[in-house]
Amino acid sequence: MIKNFKWLLLVSLTFVACTNDDAVVDPNSTDGTPLTAGTADFTKYVALGNSLCAGYSDGALFMAGQANSYPNMLAQQFALVGGGAFNIPYMNDNVGGLLLGGTQIQGSRLYFNGAGPVAVTGTTTTEITNVLTGPFNNMGVPGAKSFHLLAPGYGNVAGVLSGQANPYFVRFASSPSTTVIADAVAQNPTFFSLWIGNNDVLAYATSGGTGANQAGNLNPATYGPNDITDPNVFASVYSSLLDQLTANGAKGVVANIPYVSTVPFFTTVPTNPIPGLSPSQAGQLNQLFGAINQITTALGQPNRFQMLVTDDGNPATVENNPLLIVDETQADLSLYITSALTPVLGAPTATAVGNLYGRARHASNAAASKDYILLTARTIIGTNQTGAPAPFNVIGVSYPMQDNTTLTASEAAEIKTATDLFNTSISTLANAKGLAFFDANATLTKLNTGGLVSNGYTLTSTYVTGNSFSLDGVHPSPKGYAMIANKFLEAINAKYGSNFKGVNLGNYQILYPSSM
Repeated sequence: MIKNFKWLLLVSLTFVACTNDDAVVDPNSTDGTPLTAGTADFTKYVALGNSLCAGYSDGALFMAGQANSYPNMLAQQFALVGGGAFNIPYMNDNVGGLLLGGTQIQGSRLYFNGAGPVAVTGTTTTEITNVLTGPFNNMGVPGAKSFHLLAPGYGNVAGVLSGQANPYFVRFASSPSTTVIADAVAQNPTFFSLWIGNNDVLAYATSGGTGANQAGNLNPATYGPNDITDPNVFASVYSSLLDQLTANGAKGVVANIPYVSTVPFFTTVPTNPIPGLSPSQAGQLNQLFGAINQITTALGQPNRFQMLVTDDGNPATVENNPLLIVDETQADLSLYITSALTPVLGAPTATAVGNLYGRARHASNAAASKDYILLTARTIIGTNQTGAPAPFNVIGVSYPMQDNTTLTASEAAEIKTATDLFNTSISTLANAKGLAFFDANATLTKLNTGGLVSNGYTLTSTYVTGNSFSLDGVHPSPKGYAMIANKFLEAINAKYGSNFKGVNLGNYQILYPSSM
């Protein structure tokens, strides 16, 4: 019944190398101009952030991804003008995943098997209780929100299972009671990068809006893992981070937060992937949905359902029907539906139908009210819901897709409002501190609305084939991280008068293979 999502992929294996002379000329330079650091000092570079900073890719953190993180690419460029060593808290393998006392608590990475993403085979060997000896220059912590960088005990293994600590930071924290920012400033960096805040909205988005919008709540200790951070909390935290990082005169570069609507996790699965139905299926559902529309009309509310199209028998015709979803922001019509259908279906069936469709509607693709179907939902569309009776059991067709599979238009609007406020704080504070600024939001928007061309490669946000994103649909591919590194370098050049030429995207893979 449902379209299969299939993609083709070519994977190339390459290696990047650098050269160094007394008068250093970047190997990617076409004009032979010696490199200069400008007014910045890259002797001690420290990178702070979340999974994007760490090099997370394909749903996991692993050694090759860490080596291809944008901070490591930046450090390789900085080394050409006197930058020092860049230490990374490497995982133990290229499988990915984490162990806690021998029990796996984080899954392995994905690879593309020709039909879709699947988990690699192999054994996870990274045990988080085996604490590494630092300090480390790459302090990207997957899963970290802005306020987590200031939280004491975020690296205490005792708090991992309760969600009070982060297993990745446990591995390289200088002590169980320290903070991420304390370990960063203790290294007295001369230059830093900071890209944080994505998870302050992203966790809400990837959960399908199952968290809460904490606008107005100034106590992040009371937040759930999938909540949206209060904008005032974010501004205060971000200001504190920059104050501490620049206290000894360090210069740096910061990046803002992309809209979630620009990444494949939210844009790959369409809102209308249902092909034409059989006449009997369409007839039954249209009769039911038409009756509910009559109820909403009588109540002075907009119709919630479209009439479904039947299969005309022509394979060249695509009869796309919209997905059926739950929208918890709508008024609950359960009692009205039950009352209207009881004379026809009887009380027990009418009650069940009323409860099923009380907050259901068809997904919208209209620009002003667009819903987003999560990438993780693609495998359940068109399957049968366990325990639901036919014909009310086909997920996305007659059984509404639940809240954790869909980001509704109203939830997306909440995220955009918060993102805009966060980004205003980032740009304002960066300007006040005289820091370089990378507009990551503009870059990812361009990837999603036409693409970018670099080193002869066209990069878009198209899942798998767009060069930019990994198989988890959120984090960049190796080539995508290279593009991001170059955007950071452009911002650094513009602010500090350096003349880094950037990395060559041709030296980085499209996606990682099954084994490395």
